[in-house]
Amino acid sequence: MKNLIIIFVTTMTLAACNNKAETARAVEAAKKATLDSIHAINTAKQKAVDSMKHVQRVKEETAAADNNAPVANEPVAKKKKKWSHTAKGAVVGAAGGAITGAIVNKDRAKGAVIGTLIGAGAGAATGAIVDHNEKKKKKTAQ
Repeated sequence: MKNLIIIFVTTMTLAACNNKAETARAVEAAKKATLDSIHAINTAKQKAVDSMKHVQRVKEETAAADNNAPVANEPVAKKKKKWSHTAKGAVVGAAGGAITGAIVNKDRAKGAVIGTLIGAGAGAATGAIVDHNEKKKKKTAQ
């Protein structure tokens, strides 16, 4: 019985050793298949991109031929809304007030909160005055 077990274990060990080359070939085949599929996907993506570029070129050529017709996907330039002087003053005042309040007061958090409120109010008031003066200038210029 011992001999039978020893023969069985020896046979299994030799079979397992023999299988490594086969496993390596299988791994290489799997790698190659994966790379081939990635290449196929990239090729398909490139074809789609080229197709979209071609469509865009045709639209641009059509628009150039008919100068009055706008291109459908043409980006519309939107003018950014600027901050008013009141808003800028409030933000700058709040930041300056928070820093000053934290430095001056022994309780830093409480000083920062109080400084923020006072600074924001003062900055907003100053900005409102500047906005009002600019509005007057625009009216007199017209």
